[in-house]
Amino acid sequence: MKIRNVIIHFALIVFPISYSFGQTDSALQKLNFHFQTTYIYQYKPAFHSPYSGTNSLQGTEEKQNSVTATLYVGARLWKGSELYINPEIAGGSGLSGAYGLAASTNAETFRVGNPAPVLYLARAYLMQTFALGKGKEKSDDQTNGLKGYQPKNYLRLFIGKCSLGDLYDNNSYSNSPRIQFMNWCLVNNGTWDYASNVRGYTNSLTAILHLNDITCKAGFAAMATIANGPDLSTDFNKFGSINLEIDRSYKIGNKSGNIGFLGYDNYADMGNYQQAIINASKSDSSKIPDIISTREYGRHKFGTGINIGQQITETIGVFGRAGWSDGNNETWCYTEADHTASIGISFNGKQWKRENDNAGMGVIVNGLSQYHKLYLEEGGLGFELGDGKLNYGNEYATELYYSCKPNVSGIFLTGDYQFIINPGFNKDRGPVNVFSFRLHIEL
Repeated sequence: MKIRNVIIHFALIVFPISYSFGQTDSALQKLNFHFQTTYIYQYKPAFHSPYSGTNSLQGTEEKQNSVTATLYVGARLWKGSELYINPEIAGGSGLSGAYGLAASTNAETFRVGNPAPVLYLARAYLMQTFALGKGKEKSDDQTNGLKGYQPKNYLRLFIGKCSLGDLYDNNSYSNSPRIQFMNWCLVNNGTWDYASNVRGYTNSLTAILHLNDITCKAGFAAMATIANGPDLSTDFNKFGSINLEIDRSYKIGNKSGNIGFLGYDNYADMGNYQQAIINASKSDSSKIPDIISTREYGRHKFGTGINIGQQITETIGVFGRAGWSDGNNETWCYTEADHTASIGISFNGKQWKRENDNAGMGVIVNGLSQYHKLYLEEGGLGFELGDGKLNYGNEYATELYYSCKPNVSGIFLTGDYQFIINPGFNKDRGPVNVFSFRLHIEL
């Protein structure tokens, strides 16, 4: 009830403002306000669980919910500049506190200990665009986007607080847990340990060069001071993240497609899986490896990914991602997967006369590196995994959803089902069934 009351009061204040300022016929919009709130309810029946550990997905029946509410404020400053500020309220919890799965089932939740709703600043960044040529195209009034005109070719700089998931690894069919898939490893590449605090945001400087069909992105971002921590470090000699991506759009016949290649390199006070195993084998008191005890500055975690989206017909699109990380040093920000592949299909309801409805199905397979696997087998606790022991197998997840837009402006209702085999890479546990309901409102 507390979460609901906070959201209702926030919405009563914001709805009239967002309607008044967000709707404008001005050719060059100076200011806009938008709002979203998303409620997700998840139910997990009990599943086969002969044992569990500190970071396990609970084997008992479980019900959890989450709520987010975001105000989007946009302002046009000088020529080519736009400022965006997003205060946000978030509350609730993922299943088992979002522990026990690499393919966690609700990307609207994070590993935050207190489920009470909290108000915080999600984004506050300046976007400066430099035109490269005279060609222009229209831009719409939208969340974190002002109505007007944008150059067709440009150099764009982002500086401030944002989510790297807004800038990199984008996919038209699988990118937003508020209106599309909910699983972490379908929303983003599961092996991309993208720099963020516990709520998914960071301070970043990113440059984007767009020339015709090619987009190149490069950026530096702040890392949390501890794994999954709330505070971002300003000591960039010891903590930081470099991200690079090249993206190409194309057409096969008249059907649009896109392919992107991502690379990242994170450095922080990271622990090492192999060293933790060696230390435990030499210990007289405990044979359980401890990654935290091996943390050392100067360690890196790097990886690569590929991201593809392809229109098949006017109402059907397919997508896929694959990723790899070295898996030597501990996961710091996102989820515990060292190898991943996902594929899926998206349907628009226009073909059954419901053009505002969407449906999708996605399949994920995740894997671990050799030493990461051994570390968990010997009882070590990871970033979000730790059953006490491990009978290793690849983790598999399937998600199906249907999003319906009633004849009410800005409201979307979604039914969602997820099926996970070998939760937390453990063949001794599962399979797991998760049923979800989502209400999304946007203005």
